[in-house]
Amino acid sequence: MIALVVLEEFGGTKKHFKTGDLIFKEGNQPLYYHQIISGEVKMNNFNDEGKEFIQGIFYKDQCFGEPPLFTDQVYPANAVAVTDCEIITITKDKFLELLKNNPDISLKVIKNLSQRLYYKSVMAAEISSQDPEHRVLRLIDYSIEQFHFKKENAGFLINFTRQQIADLTGLRVETVIRAIKSLEKKGDLKIINRKVYR
Repeated sequence: MIALVVLEEFGGTKKHFKTGDLIFKEGNQPLYYHQIISGEVKMNNFNDEGKEFIQGIFYKDQCFGEPPLFTDQVYPANAVAVTDCEIITITKDKFLELLKNNPDISLKVIKNLSQRLYYKSVMAAEISSQDPEHRVLRLIDYSIEQFHFKKENAGFLINFTRQQIADLTGLRVETVIRAIKSLEKKGDLKIINRKVYR
């Protein structure tokens, strides 16, 4: 997203998180811009019954949690390290200064936010009206495009667990497993050594 050398010029600090570490908590005041150097991060919420809903999963070179930096509102979700991570952060003031001084980077940030807003709109419509197979396939297709999943001989390797697909689509894991098996029978997906390919 933003070159590390630029973030370092604006006081960027590298931090390490272990799998499962909380990076920031829902309801906290946003103080920093976060960008992943290595690893994987998810943003999540839990409903009253304790079921997790994943708002998004983020990978190397992606930023997360930045919308509240512009609105002076609290974080709407938690950020949790899915794997061991290295993350670079800069303070909110320095981030806004960076954007003011670099219009090209500002446009990249706007485009990134717009893509996420588009994804949220698409998934909200899918979750409210479509059957499980359609939801799973739509998530997979969108993720291939946005996260640049690796193409192998069998197709695009879907880098989500069944649990993550469930948490991203609002479905139960059992429903996701049935949907994936059905999509495999229809030829829309392949399952090789328990890995899902499109």
